[in-house]
Amino acid sequence: MNMIRKLLLLILIFYGGYLSAQTVHEVRDSVKIYFRQGKIDFVPSLNNNQTALDRIADSLRITYADSVYRLQKILIVGGASPEGSIKFNKWLSEKRAGVLFDYLSRYGSLPDSLKTTNFLGRDWNGLIRLVKNDPNVPYRKETLALLREIADEAQGNAPTKGDHLRRIQRLRGGVPYYYMYKNLFPELRASQLYLWYKKTWNPVAPMPKPKMEIPVPSIDTVFIHDTIYINVPCPEKPFYMDVRTNMLYDLLTVPNIGVELYLGKSWSVVANWMYGWWKTDRHHWYWRAYGGDIAMRKWFGRAAKEKPLTGHHLGVYGQIFTYDFETGGRGYMGGKPGGTLWDKMNYAAGVEYGYSLPITRRLNIDFTIGMGYWGGIYHEYKPVDGCYVWQCTKQRHWFGPTKAEVSLVWLIGRGNYNKEEGGRR
Repeated sequence: MNMIRKLLLLILIFYGGYLSAQTVHEVRDSVKIYFRQGKIDFVPSLNNNQTALDRIADSLRITYADSVYRLQKILIVGGASPEGSIKFNKWLSEKRAGVLFDYLSRYGSLPDSLKTTNFLGRDWNGLIRLVKNDPNVPYRKETLALLREIADEAQGNAPTKGDHLRRIQRLRGGVPYYYMYKNLFPELRASQLYLWYKKTWNPVAPMPKPKMEIPVPSIDTVFIHDTIYINVPCPEKPFYMDVRTNMLYDLLTVPNIGVELYLGKSWSVVANWMYGWWKTDRHHWYWRAYGGDIAMRKWFGRAAKEKPLTGHHLGVYGQIFTYDFETGGRGYMGGKPGGTLWDKMNYAAGVEYGYSLPITRRLNIDFTIGMGYWGGIYHEYKPVDGCYVWQCTKQRHWFGPTKAEVSLVWLIGRGNYNKEEGGRR
């Protein structure tokens, strides 16, 4: 009788242990790899891709060797950053997901029957999460509000208000877009693999737990974008420049033109050229000037933050020029008589301050004054009996204003326009 009781007790202990071992414990694992912009080929050195794949490959091998955890489901997610067309980004998402799945299939059994896929295309929701976690995004609240509106439209929850990408590019002159393009978009060019395991009873093998890379979000946080709208090619980043003319020179009948390029981080470079070569020998009237200048500018202030090439600017500049002015009496010639601009030209250098004021969508007026040094040789002469008689040669040494501009500025380039009436872009 005692023997029977002992036998029953052993059976109960064994069966209880079996039931306890059958209690389901779910374990999740994941891996994420990154791709270059517009590419689907696997680059091992990019963002430690190879290290991430080696880790999960080891996890797959350990899992099946010990037979402790059984794979229950697989989620493969392919994503792309917002730039590019709808069709191309969907293709990128599918191909990137396939690259990751095919690669890991070599290290363990990943049955298609357990696989589900999500192809994100333009990953607006992923971008929203990145913006929420980055306090350095310019105009962050406005950017988040617009991104949430776009994400709702992309999921079909609201009417579409034009091309989504164009709208975010135009926000605040493209400043938030350029920041996100440079700092956040690379995180979206990726594919992710999620693996769900259930722990099963094995009376022989040890029960190691697969290594965890990162907490895996629930499947509800993954979205599919299948909204179709107009396919519009997008620029890689905003581009700002302007073409200008100094209206003070125009009033003095000296034609001129200038070009300014925005370099980024509130810096720009501007170059100007003038050429006026007028004369009437009968009245001994000469009005000649030609030359150019170049300046490096730093923009600052609220207007400059909202849109490049607008608002306050400080800079340093250099000028080279020659001239010949005579209005019936004593004349003054800068440089070598009969020479070119490079023959003992006059020169100036200094610091400048200015303000560029928006007047229409694509036009500004730029007011600039420069203070510095003007040096070089100049000649004095007089018209006598139809000839021009040299009087003396002097060296110019001048400290004071050497530059003045009231320039009409035409803004050109992607996203380079001012606010319309009412503050809308």
